[in-house]
Amino acid sequence: MNKLKPVLAACLVSVTFMANAESTDILTGDVRLSCEAILCLSSGDRPSECAPSIKRYFSIKKEKMKDTIRKRKDFLSICPSSKEKGMPELVNAIANGAGRCDAKELNRVMRRTKTIRKCEKIGIWQKEQSCKDVTITYIEPRKPKYCSTYEQQDWTYKLDQVKYVGNPEQGGRWVNIK
Repeated sequence: MNKLKPVLAACLVSVTFMANAESTDILTGDVRLSCEAILCLSSGDRPSECAPSIKRYFSIKKEKMKDTIRKRKDFLSICPSSKEKGMPELVNAIANGAGRCDAKELNRVMRRTKTIRKCEKIGIWQKEQSCKDVTITYIEPRKPKYCSTYEQQDWTYKLDQVKYVGNPEQGGRWVNIK
């Protein structure tokens, strides 16, 4: 069933467009790019035909991330099918998760610091103890909620392409998998 979801999404987009088309059967401009972006960002496989729509989508950048997400969501909402049943949730999941859930980005945003107390025994008989506070940096092994929402959305397919390897205190990190 999951393998059919991208096909169903493509059919939904084309059927909805045909029903709403007035003078032409071909989408153009940002309307076309937004529909293509929805399809391309709903799948882990992105053929070269996705390049223009993905480029357009990721070119939308604002100073604050919340503004970037809002503008990207507005762009995806241009697609006529974005209002169909289940599609507003998909558009929201894409706007919040796409481009923010790969290994490079997760390693950046999930970086944390904490202070731990390290003690070692000192002295001739090692009966004394010397302690100091040390700040360590590690990468959180849990994905942010927006990634889980994006990856588990009913219309997305094969998006979980990262995994956490290692131990947080010993250099653990997110890696891309294929």
